[in-house]
Order: sequence, then C-alpha cells, then structure tokens
Amino acid sequence: MNKKIIGIFIVTLFIGASLQTVSSVETETKYFQVQVDFYDRVIEWLIDFGHFPSVSACIIKDDEVVWSNSYGYCDIENEISPSENTVYMVQSVTKTITGTALMQLYDQGLFDLDDDVNEFLPFSLRNPNFPDESITFRMLLSHSSSIKGSGYWDFLPPVEDFHSWYPYPWLEQYFVPGGEYYDPDAWVTDYAPGENSAYANLNFDIIGFLVELISGEDFVEYCEENIFLPLDMKNTSFYYDDIKDNLAIPYYWNESTGKHEDTRDYFYEWDVLGYYSPNGGLYTTIEDLSHFMIAQMNDGIYRDARILEESTVEIMHEIQPSSGKYMGYGLAWLVSPSTFWIGNRRLSMGSLKYAGHGGDSGVGHTRMVMKVSDDVAVIYSINTGRMLYSNSWNAAELLTETLFLKARQY
Repeated sequence: MNKKIIGIFIVTLFIGASLQTVSSVETETKYFQVQVDFYDRVIEWLIDFGHFPSVSACIIKDDEVVWSNSYGYCDIENEISPSENTVYMVQSVTKTITGTALMQLYDQGLFDLDDDVNEFLPFSLRNPNFPDESITFRMLLSHSSSIKGSGYWDFLPPVEDFHSWYPYPWLEQYFVPGGEYYDPDAWVTDYAPGENSAYANLNFDIIGFLVELISGEDFVEYCEENIFLPLDMKNTSFYYDDIKDNLAIPYYWNESTGKHEDTRDYFYEWDVLGYYSPNGGLYTTIEDLSHFMIAQMNDGIYRDARILEESTVEIMHEIQPSSGKYMGYGLAWLVSPSTFWIGNRRLSMGSLKYAGHGGDSGVGHTRMVMKVSDDVAVIYSINTGRMLYSNSWNAAELLTETLFLKARQY
C-alpha cells in the first residue's frame, strides 16, 4: 500500500510541476503564486503522511537563501508554530561542524591529513587486529579508520563520573585493550585502517578531542569563536540550556498509540551532566545552518568572513579512496559521485554531484545537501525521527526531492 501511495505522489508531483511550467506562459505573477501554493500543499501533505509535528526548511541558490518557510507545530500541546528562530536538534549534521573545526587547524599547518593521530593523542589509538597500521586524520574524517559503528548511547561513561571521564580518559579506556571500558567490538576485524569505510560516530568524538589538543582550547568554545561567531550563528549551541526556550520539542512518534511523546527530559538529563557531542549534539536553526552551508558553497566564505581556505573546501567535498562506489564519504561530508556502477558497467551522471549530510535520531531528522552542479542547496529539520516508521522515512526522502524541484523556480 505504501508503494502505491508513493508512486501516485511522485506522478502527481511531476504532473503538478509540469502544469505550473505551462501556466507560467500566462503571467509571471500568476505562475509564481501557483508554484507557492502547489509546493506548500505538497509539503503539508508530507507532514501529515510522515507524522511530522513541524518542518522548517530553506532553499539556497547562488550563495543566498531564496526561500524559507516553517510548517506545523514545534510545540503540539500549546499549538506553537515554528519561526526563523526555532532551534532543532541536527544530530549527525554536527559532524560537518566538527570536521570544519579540525580542518581550520589543518589550514594553519598544524598537521597533515596523513599524519598518524598518535603523534597528538595522549594514548595509542590502534586497531588491535592490525596493530602495525597507523590511523590518520584523513581516516577519522572519512570513516575509514576501522572503528566500528554501533549504538552510540551504549558507549557513554558512567553517569556519576561523567565530568571526569569524557573525553579523556574515557576514549583511551574504551579503545585500548585492557582499559576499564574496553570493547573489542569497537574495531572491525576484516580490513585494516584505510582499506574500507564504515560509518562510526566515535570517529568524531576523537576528532573533537583532537581539536582540543591541537588548538589548546575547549572544543565547544573553539567552535563558538571560530565558526559560530564569524558565521553569525546566534542561535546555535551544543548545550540544551542555551537554547531550551526556542527549541522545537523533540517528539517520539508512538505508532501503537498514534500520539507524539515529548522527550525533552531525556536530553536535558545529559546536558545537566555537561555532556556535549562532537558527533551529533548540535542545536541550531535553519537560518544559522544556512550561513554555514553558504560558506561551504562559496569556497569557505560567508559574507566577509572566511572560515576555510578554498582548496580545503574542495578536499572536504572529494570522495576519499576508501569510500564505496555508489555513495562516498569525503572529509566530514557525504558525497555522491558523478559516476556510479551497475554490475560491471560504469554509468555517468554528467556533472551531477551532491554533497552534504543528514542527521537522525528517534526524535529528530535534519537534511543539508547541495547539488554542486547547479549551485543550489536545501536544508530542512523535523522534530521527530524518520527511522522507526516507514511513512516517516518515505516522507522525508520525498521532501528532499520536493524542495529541489521547488528550487527550479528561482
């Protein structure tokens, strides 16, 4: 049944878009109005189909925001609609911020991408299955370090010792054989570092720690001074207390009861402990995130502020050698290639190339992706998850395509 609904939706979407193109012959004003009404209706349908309490979204073209809007309720109980200042949890989109922080230090010549990170860490980071193989900055940034991905919350140190354990010595105790919290499942066993990629959150906890060690600053303070401030990201923080008054309440959709459940208390509990997550703990607005995306699209510059060198941005958006054939990983960025393989056949997508990142938890989803060939990007945040309910997953995927179609009118 879901496949039939999705199929009908896609046909309707493209027919609607085609009819709007025809209507533009009549008058430009009428064409614009039809476009706005049509896509708004599509987005509203997707919100209902996916059980999304609220969606905030924007479209960037030629390095500026050309459209933005919000829908639904960021607070269901009080029927509060989101605004440009509404803050969302962006989960793994955080990795692009953390990666940028590290690459700023690379711009300063403080390390090379293929340096062994053990030259900077206070412990030896080695896959015990391949003890002679170095782990480099490039490997951490591209998820090819041979660190294994698992459920992240299982990795946190004991609550009562949180302040004294994270990030160090807990990282050592978790990764090094003989450590108090050592887990052999933290490492892959069938390939050496640099030979393949496997998405693993903990790569970016180590990167966050390296930012502290190399810069000599607290990770959160470093990001505030070197990324958030120059990019005018005024409503962005790693800490719940900083943004709680403007937060889109993170809801869990309970399919069995047909209701959304408020999960704020869970996240506040960790924030009280002083925890920040370099791999997925950022809170921000669509507007703030658009400033960051524009800098990435504009060779490292937002307005008059340069946060990265042009050559560094190019490297970050290049698929690394250890990535797969269909969807690759750059340096803290997911990148789709302009060529892909079906069996033994190599097919070309011409100049089409996407770069960006998604973020997911059971109570939130954010997508930030640019179509490099067209210099266009879309960003949206939802205050519930897309992972546990098939309609939510499909609705989120269709929302991405809807926004790229909408971008054609600008």
